[in-house]
This record gives sequence, structure tokens and C-alpha cells, in this order.
Amino acid sequence: QVQLVESGGGLVQAGGSLRLSCAASGRTFSSYNMGWFRQAPGKEREFVAQIRRNGVTTYYADSVKGRFTISRDNAKNTVYLQMNSLKPEDTAVYYCAADRGYGLGFSIVEYDSWGQGTQVTVSS
Repeated sequence: QVQLVESGGGLVQAGGSLRLSCAASGRTFSSYNMGWFRQAPGKEREFVAQIRRNGVTTYYADSVKGRFTISRDNAKNTVYLQMNSLKPEDTAVYYCAADRGYGLGFSIVEYDSWGQGTQVTVSS
């Protein structure tokens, strides 16, 4: 398993931007599909975005499509989530996760390793 550490969360006004980073330990980072999930208070953890091993194929939740961009730098063992045009409903703890499998990657049960999460708060 890889160890994951997120950073970059914070407080931002609606319409603003943040970039989250997730640094992974280990030498096998490039063999994982990487995902971002989020969990708002009182709600279940939900899929946000995924980037496949090839670093090209990406998937997004409909709620963030066109506003968020996932990317990865395998040389730095890091995955990013660029979040633009933020809305108050984007407020949540954001988690990065690593998946060794070959499924669609939309479900939390597919992921083997999780970070501790980083808080994103969007004020109106």
C-alpha cells in the first residue's frame, strides 16, 4: 500500500480557486489509479474525480465537471485537484485515494489506501 498525505485545503470565497495536492510514498505510485473523494457533514463520502495510471484518462462527478481538473505527476508521486469556480456546496473534507485494481473507480470500496483528508470551506 501507499501512504497518502493531502494538503492545500482552506477557506475561500465562492467563485474562488484552490489546488489540492496528494503526496504518495513508495515506488509504485505510477501503478495506481488515483481518486479524489469528498465528505460533507452528515453526508456520505462521494466520488469527485479519478485519473488512471496512464495519466491521461480522467473521470469526474457531474457536480464538478468543467470546474475541477485532476492531474498527476508520477515523477513527484503526486496527484492534484485544481478546483475553480468554487461553490458553497463544495464545502467538505477532501480525501485522496489509491486504487490498484482495474475497475471503474467510482466506489470507495475499490480503493486500497486513503489519506487523512483536507478541509475545504467555501463561503457565500
